[in-house]
Amino acid sequence: MSRGTVVTKRYAKALFELTQGQGVVSETEEQLKLIVEATQSDAEIRAFLAAPGIGTNSKIQVLRTAFGDKVSEFVLNTVSLLIERGRQGDLPALLEAFRHVSGDALGRADALVTSAKPLGEDEKNKLAGQFGSLIGKTVRVENVVDPALLGGLTVRIGDTLYDGSLRGKLDRLSKQLETSV
Repeated sequence: MSRGTVVTKRYAKALFELTQGQGVVSETEEQLKLIVEATQSDAEIRAFLAAPGIGTNSKIQVLRTAFGDKVSEFVLNTVSLLIERGRQGDLPALLEAFRHVSGDALGRADALVTSAKPLGEDEKNKLAGQFGSLIGKTVRVENVVDPALLGGLTVRIGDTLYDGSLRGKLDRLSKQLETSV
């Protein structure tokens, strides 16, 4: 396990414990997601945060100004601490670690469902129910569309991949035929 992973897990666990006591775990996750999406989607923001010539206090002040009314003090303080320690690149890992820590504690898991076409809410709910009963947790489904799948879908929950795609089935059939010859 890399040092960065260990560190982000510690930050995530501390943030979870703080927010769980206040009953704002879901809100905190959304706020972290907002900051991560903003910092990852804009190359100028990433360059600003990574620039060694810009002081740490300036970086923190800009983030506090930009997100101060949108995120809690818990989130701002955690992000500020990462920036102070030169770990602004670990923000996405912090979000993932927070999701993992909160999911474990709250009996929740995130499923990344890749399909050839967008899924409707009914389909997402059905998948959430099926995989929830399979793993014994409440499942939240995020749908990603990949036309290269041809048909079917893949579901990734944590480190486990359930491949029900047409491409996966064809690959397995091909391997079976190769071994039987």
